Amino acid sequence: MTTAEHGDAPAAGPARKRPNPRSARRRAREVALKGLYQWLLARAEPAQIEAHLQEMDDFAQIDREHFDALLHGCIAEADALDALLAPALDRALALLSPVEHAVLWIGAYELRHCVEIPYRVVINEGVELAKSFGGTDGHRFVNGVLDRTAAALRPAEVAAARAARAATR
Repeated sequence: MTTAEHGDAPAAGPARKRPNPRSARRRAREVALKGLYQWLLARAEPAQIEAHLQEMDDFAQIDREHFDALLHGCIAEADALDALLAPALDRALALLSPVEHAVLWIGAYELRHCVEIPYRVVINEGVELAKSFGGTDGHRFVNGVLDRTAAALRPAEVAAARAARAATR
């Protein structure tokens, strides 16, 4: 499957348009972020959180499979994701805002499990979530942490992209 089929980036070609900023995949990330935020604050049962989220007006417009993977995967792997993120953090996990924490979980989960999504798309989507839902400069923090995490989780992909950028300079 191509990246464009995932709703993460436009299809290649001369008539290329910007991707729909509210694609089904992006909506899945947004709704998963809301659920993870709830889980971080209240530690409610994931099924209860999901039932609440399903009541949202635009829930039917999300990529349900990706939402399920993100919400349930991030909750199930919370400690492992925190361990992946910790080396890239400049502060203790306890000092992260719940929004930044949830955005970083989504990014780390996608970097680890969704290898069909290019790492730069994962980072960009995390930055966009942080801009939409986080604090003033949270997107910069998210960008740096996910960039360092991508280098650790996908070293060959990151090195290839960096070499390609260097070759075009």
